[in-house]
Order: sequence, then C-alpha cells, then structure tokens
Amino acid sequence: MLTPRRQSLKTLGLALAAVGTAAAAPNAALMPAGAATLDALTAKLAALPRRRDFKAAPMILDDRDQWDAEALDAVLHYAGGPKQCWNNTDLHGPWLNVMRNAMNTEVWSFGHPEFLCVSATHGLAHLALYDDAMWDKYGLAKLAGGNTTTNSFVAAPPAADADPKDFQNPKGPFSSAATSIQMLQRRGAVFLACHNAVWELANRLTASDANTDRLSTDALCAELSNHLIPGIVLTPGAVGTLAELAKAGFSYAQ
Repeated sequence: MLTPRRQSLKTLGLALAAVGTAAAAPNAALMPAGAATLDALTAKLAALPRRRDFKAAPMILDDRDQWDAEALDAVLHYAGGPKQCWNNTDLHGPWLNVMRNAMNTEVWSFGHPEFLCVSATHGLAHLALYDDAMWDKYGLAKLAGGNTTTNSFVAAPPAADADPKDFQNPKGPFSSAATSIQMLQRRGAVFLACHNAVWELANRLTASDANTDRLSTDALCAELSNHLIPGIVLTPGAVGTLAELAKAGFSYAQ
C-alpha cells in the first residue's frame, strides 16, 4: 500500500527523470516502512542533478564543481542510521549480494528501517558504474575479465517485479535473485564513484591503444565521467571519501 507521501515521492522521481536528471529515483514500494529519513534522502538525491558535461578533468580534483559535491554532502549529512559504507573493489566478488544481505538484516532482523548502505566503489568494480556506450566503445568487457561480455551488474532482474510485500520470497525483490545496482538503488542504497579510478582507467585505455580518438588523459577522463550510470555520486576519490564517511559516523565494511 502506498501512503500519499510515498506516492508523492514516487511521482516526484518520475517527474525528475522526465526532465533528464541523472539521478535514480527511489521505488516507494521497496523502501522500508517507517523510513522517513531515508525516504527524504533518496528523494533529495533524485532531485539533485549530477554534472555530466565535463570537457576535461585533472588528475587531482581541487574544486567542488569537479565532482557531485551536493549529492555527496547529502550522503555525509544523513541524519538517520545506522549507516554503513562498503569498500568495494572486486567486480566479480559478492559485493552486491553482501550489501543486499546487510540491508535485509538491518531492516528486518534488527528493525532499523533507516539503515543507509553506501558503496565506495573503485578498483575493477568501478567498471560496473559506466554505461553501455563506454563498455562498447572501449571494450570494457575485456578489462573486466572472467566470462563478462556486457555490464550485467546494473539492470534490475525479473525478480525485482515480484510482490514486495512478500519479503521472504526466495525469488522476490529482496532475494539473491534480485541483486543488482539498480535494485539496491531502488531500496535506498547509494553508489559512490571514484575520480581516481576514472583517471587510472583513462591512462590504461591510452596505454593499451584503446583510446582510438587519441584524447588527452584529461579529456578521456572527462568522457568517462560523463558516462557514469544514473544515480551514481561522483567523488574526488573513494579511499579519501571513506575517511570523510568515517568522520560522519559510517561504519566500515569490506
């Protein structure tokens, strides 16, 4: 059952998507009951635009205009809790599944609907944060390794459409069958991107002769930053941001 407030949040998210905001709207049916503060954060993040018109990006960011400063501030100043940040680097590891498990445990086992789960994403896991255009243009599946052929880490699977009221459904929207970035975003999780990882990928693409447009590192870094998937919060660096999250009361997980 959608309360009028939750319906309005859902409508707001759809309206913002229609005018081209780069943020992902929360899904009111999947948000925990009684999570007013988390609802407010997800609605705020959906309303805040992300800068995706970079022409060049330096190695070290030294101006708030160079990352998603407002969105990151909203995460850092989240008034609810508990709040946890994952240090995610292993693309082929269980990172999305353990985030899902943490959310399920906090919400239903410990009764903390305001729990905020954040991914400080870098290393190879950062490849999951680029859209299909970058995966196709630069052959990111080769860098991903394993049996990866596409960015299969993003889209919500069919299990996401199952009845959210049945949270015990082993094939439902809270199960391992519904583990993806979009699915966790719909539940209020936040994924942080790392500028340092973007810069390093730009250098790697140039070194491997995949930079077919012969862009400078600054320009290639900007192009990659402009093609982060919806809802992502670009930070000046994931590891440094972990220290800021710790100061803000986030517990660390890896």
